[in-house]
Amino acid sequence: MQNQLFEAALGIAKPWYIQGVDFDVARKTLTISINFVAGTRFPATGVDGTHPVHDTQIKRLRHLNFFQHECFLEVRTPRVKLPDGGVVLVEPDWFGKLAGFTLLFEALVLAMAQQMTFAAVAKLVGESWHRVHAICSRYVDLALAEADLSAVTAVAIDETSCRRGHNYLTIAADMEERKVVFVTEGKDAKTVAAFAEYLVEHKGTAEQVSSVSIDMSPAFIKGVTKHLPKARITFDKFHVIAHASAAVDATRRIEQRTDPSLKGLRWKLLKDRDSLSDEGRADLDALIAQAATKRTARAWLYREHLREILDRKQINVVSAMLKQWCTNVLRSKVEPMKDVARMIRNHFDGIVAWTQTRQTNGFIEALNGLFQAAKRKARGYTRFTTMRTVLFLIAGKLDFTAINPHAA
Repeated sequence: MQNQLFEAALGIAKPWYIQGVDFDVARKTLTISINFVAGTRFPATGVDGTHPVHDTQIKRLRHLNFFQHECFLEVRTPRVKLPDGGVVLVEPDWFGKLAGFTLLFEALVLAMAQQMTFAAVAKLVGESWHRVHAICSRYVDLALAEADLSAVTAVAIDETSCRRGHNYLTIAADMEERKVVFVTEGKDAKTVAAFAEYLVEHKGTAEQVSSVSIDMSPAFIKGVTKHLPKARITFDKFHVIAHASAAVDATRRIEQRTDPSLKGLRWKLLKDRDSLSDEGRADLDALIAQAATKRTARAWLYREHLREILDRKQINVVSAMLKQWCTNVLRSKVEPMKDVARMIRNHFDGIVAWTQTRQTNGFIEALNGLFQAAKRKARGYTRFTTMRTVLFLIAGKLDFTAINPHAA
């Protein structure tokens, strides 16, 4: 009765059966011994027919806990003899993808690792950090090997810091599906070349990418132009506004040297007006009223006008207004904002493209925040392979069900 109960709970069917159950109270472990019916012939992958057992090996697998007790399966696993004289191991379909685990246990680790650090998962399941990492890396690699990128047409590419110093990862995301599809080391033009090659390896082509959102990195511009020849480049509107905000702050710092009244206004100038308190809006409005005499106020007005221009949807209107904006700024005495105008002129087509594509790097930037938070919780991930695995677990939307039916 006991063995039949465990067979039903584990989903074990003929020719497999439970031979015995050992519950060790002192060690808090449950060990279930599994055998197969004598005389059973087994199929072997890639070889027709069924084959006789040559010998057996005992495989010990970690399974889901039995209440608070660790559970192990000790499986008498057959090796069969093939017609050509070769001998191969035959594993039941509930064996995991990594030696020493069942599929159910691996599915639990995967589900937890998508929400927690490897160290936290390891502590909860009673395994080492390295074993948890090995399970996750194995599944990510298997899922990526079968990835189909033939439908990817709109891509966002950005970099994120991975270690102290000038160490970066480049991330490419499918903007339609909102998921990471590629991660590599570095942030130069070669990373875009590597992504183009990766597309070819996964049923895609470089020519199928029609739109790419990037920052104004010369390396990314060069890489996209050369290796994604059909892609229209869009410079993220929010990067442009961020440059304008930096110019507002630079103007305030310069003018503050001779005008103490500007002290304490930094965040009121950088935040959206609608998010300020009543007192903050009053202080900001008092400053803007002095636009004729204060360059900081004029810089703020230039930024807000730029924001209004980029919110429009008619490309001809945006193009004309943006050109006039640049002319007005370059004729002004707001020096930091002139650098923004020159930057816009140098990247004009890509900035105007935002009007039609509405494509941003917001998804990757949000992912970057999640990744940096995960690094802090884990006291940093130092190896590229680990960071790659974490990024795909967080935002790869990988389908593990083809590998493990228990993985959601």
